[in-house]
Amino acid sequence: MSSRMRRLVPALFLIGPICFSAFSAAKKVEDLWVLKPVVRPAVPAGLTQSTNPIDAFLAAQYKAKGLRPTPPADKRVLLRRLYIDLIGIPPTPSEQDAYLADQSPDAYEKAVDKLLASEQHGVRYARHWLDVLRYADQDERMLAAAGIHYWRDWVIYAINGNMPYDQFVRAMLTGYRTNERTAISNTGYRQKLEPRPEDMYALGFLARGDVIRDNHEVHEMPITAVETVSTAFMGLTVGCAKCHDHMYDPIKQHDFYAMKALFDPLEVKKVTLATPEQILTAAKTTDETARKREPIEAAVSALIEPYKKRLYDDRVAMLPPDVKAVILKAETERTPAEMKIADDYFPVLRIDSDKILEIMPDADKEKYKALQSQLQQAGGGGRGGRGGGGLPAFWTVEINPKLAGEPSYILTSGDPDRPEKDKPVKPGWPFMPEKVDMRNGALDAFAKWLTAPENPMFARVAVNRLWQWHFGEGLQKLSSDFGTLGGAPSNAQLLDWLASEFVARGFDMKAIERLMVTSDAYRMSSEEDPALMTANNKIDPQNFYQWRFRLERLEAEPLWDAILSAAGTLDTAVGGASFSIGGAGQPRRGGRGGAQGPQSTNRRGAYMARGFSPSADVTPIFLQAFDVDDGRVPCPMRTQTVTAPQGLFMMNGEEIDSASQKLAERVMKESGGDLKAAVNLAYRITLNRPPGPSEEDLALSYLKGDPERVKNFAWLLFNLDEFLFVR
Repeated sequence: MSSRMRRLVPALFLIGPICFSAFSAAKKVEDLWVLKPVVRPAVPAGLTQSTNPIDAFLAAQYKAKGLRPTPPADKRVLLRRLYIDLIGIPPTPSEQDAYLADQSPDAYEKAVDKLLASEQHGVRYARHWLDVLRYADQDERMLAAAGIHYWRDWVIYAINGNMPYDQFVRAMLTGYRTNERTAISNTGYRQKLEPRPEDMYALGFLARGDVIRDNHEVHEMPITAVETVSTAFMGLTVGCAKCHDHMYDPIKQHDFYAMKALFDPLEVKKVTLATPEQILTAAKTTDETARKREPIEAAVSALIEPYKKRLYDDRVAMLPPDVKAVILKAETERTPAEMKIADDYFPVLRIDSDKILEIMPDADKEKYKALQSQLQQAGGGGRGGRGGGGLPAFWTVEINPKLAGEPSYILTSGDPDRPEKDKPVKPGWPFMPEKVDMRNGALDAFAKWLTAPENPMFARVAVNRLWQWHFGEGLQKLSSDFGTLGGAPSNAQLLDWLASEFVARGFDMKAIERLMVTSDAYRMSSEEDPALMTANNKIDPQNFYQWRFRLERLEAEPLWDAILSAAGTLDTAVGGASFSIGGAGQPRRGGRGGAQGPQSTNRRGAYMARGFSPSADVTPIFLQAFDVDDGRVPCPMRTQTVTAPQGLFMMNGEEIDSASQKLAERVMKESGGDLKAAVNLAYRITLNRPPGPSEEDLALSYLKGDPERVKNFAWLLFNLDEFLFVR
C-alpha cells in the first residue's frame, strides 16, 4: 500500500459511517419523499406584482434567502429565447417586426400561444422526450431499426395534438390511451376497445429494446423497459436492483424482476406498411436481384477473406492477454462483462475494405474493383433492417400467449440466458398496492397505477422535466433520480403546486408550459449585473434558487436549424425517415440501419440520424461534437461542453462555409445590393437584433473595401457567442 493510501485509510473510516448514515435514510418506503402525497400548497401572497403563482413561490424563496432576481430581459432577447425554446428556430425579421409592433398588453402571451400551436413545437419537444426514452435510429443489434422513425413521428404527433400526459404514457406502455381494454356495450356485454390505429406506433418505445445476437433475437426488451420506464416516468434509478437490492432506495431485486415480468409476455412483431401490390413487386425484384448478386458476392468474399483474416489475426495478437481471451471466446459463451469488453474493442478489430485494399497485390485489387462494378450493376445491397426489402415496415409489440404462460425468474446479472429457476417472480412493481385489479392484465394494471392522478411521483417527475427544458435545470436537479441520491428540490412548494395544477388541468402539458414561459421568472435577464451578482453569489453562486435566467449554448439541433434558417434553406416538413450528413449514419459491413432512402440534408436537426454501433459511424460528427446522446441509455439531461471540435465545425465546417455563402447571397438580394441594409438584415437574421452604431460602422468599413467580403462577414456572425448562446 502506498504512503498516500495509508494516509487515506483513517479518513475513510471516519467518512464511511457518515456516508452510510446519509444514504440509508430512505430504506423504508415511507422515507422516500417522492412517494409522499402531493398536497397543494397555498400561493404566497403580497410578495410580487405578478399574477402567476410561479413567481409568488419564487418570490417567497428570494425573501427567505435574501436574494434579488435580475430585471426583465430585453424584448428582442426574450423573443429569441422563446422561439428557440418552444420551436427550436429563431424568429425571422418579419416575426421580430410583428412582435415589436404589437403594443397590446398581451403581445407576449399571443406570441407564446402562436408558438405552442405551431407544428414545429412538437418537433422541438419530441426531441427532449426522445432523449429520455432512449430513441435511436440505428443500433448494431436493434431489431426494430427499420421504421423506428414512425415512433418518433408519433411522439411529435402526440405533442402537437396536446395529448394528455397520462394518455401519452399509457399509449407507449399498452398501445391504448385509456385505462381499460374493455367496456360495457349497449347490450350489456363486455366488448374490447380497439386502439386508435396510429397508436400502434407508440409501441416503438417498447420494441426499441429487443436485440439481435448471433443472428437470433434475444428478449432483452423487458429489462430495457424496466430501466427506461422507471427513470423516465417514475424518476427512480432501479438499474442496480438488476443484480442486488438497491443500496440507497427501498427497491428490492425482487421488485425489479416483478416489474420485468410485466413485459415478459410481450413479443416484438414486424408489421408491413406496404400494399399487396408493393409487396408482390418488391418480392419479384428482390428475388431477381438476389439471384444476380449471389455469385458475385461469393466471389468477393472468397477474394478478400484471406487478407481480412490476416489483418484480424494481427490485431488480435496485439491485444492484452485478458482481452484476447475474451475475443477468442464464442459470443454465446461470454458473460455480460465480457460482451462489454468485446463491444469496446470491436472498432479496433473492425477490418474495413480500404485496409484490405492496402495489402492486396495489384492483380487482386483489379479483380476486386471489377467485382464491385458488377455488384453495382446488379443493384440492391441496401439495408433497411431485418427483412426490410426496401418496403415500409414497423416493429411493434403484442402479447405472445406462449410467453404469457411461462414463469418469470430473477436473472443472474440480468442475463436473459441465466434465469435462477429457484427464484420465480410474479408480475408487479415497486410500491405496488396490496389490492390491484388485474382483470385486464398486469401491464394494464401497472399503467393505470402509474398514470393515476393520485400517484405523486408521476406528476412531480413530469412537471420537473418541463421545468428543466424551459429553465435549463429542474427544481429537482437530477430529473431522473428522485431517490435518496437525487437530493431535495430547490423549491418543494413550487414543485408540488405545479404537480397538483398539472393533475387539475387533466395532465395538459401545453397548459403547464404556457404557465412556465409566461412567468416573470422565465422573462428574467441572464445578463450579469455586477452589484447584483456580487450580492447573490455570496448566497447562491450556482443559481440553485433560479434568481436569474441561465445562459446556455444552443443544443445541436437548434444550432443546425438556426444555421440553415439563416441561410434560407431550412426544410421544416414534419415527419419522415431520418437523414445523415458527413458520411455518418451509413452502416459498414454487417451494420443495421434505420435511415431509409435519399433524404434532404436541409431538414431539421431533430431528423438527423443518431444511434450506436460498434461496426458503423452512426451519429454524425456534428451531433457528437455538440453533445447529442447516442440512445444507448436514457439521457435525462445533455452535457454542455466547450470543445475544440465545436470550434472547428463552426470555423471550418463545410456546412458553415455553404451557409455563409447562402446568407451572403440572401442579404445582398433582399437588400437590393445596399450594403448598409445588407448589414442590418444579416444581424437581424443571425442575432435577431439590428447592429449597434459602432458595429454597423465597422462592418461597412470592412465591406466597402471589397463587397465580396460579405461571405466572410456572414461567417463571422455565425461564430459570435451571441449566435451560439441563448441569453
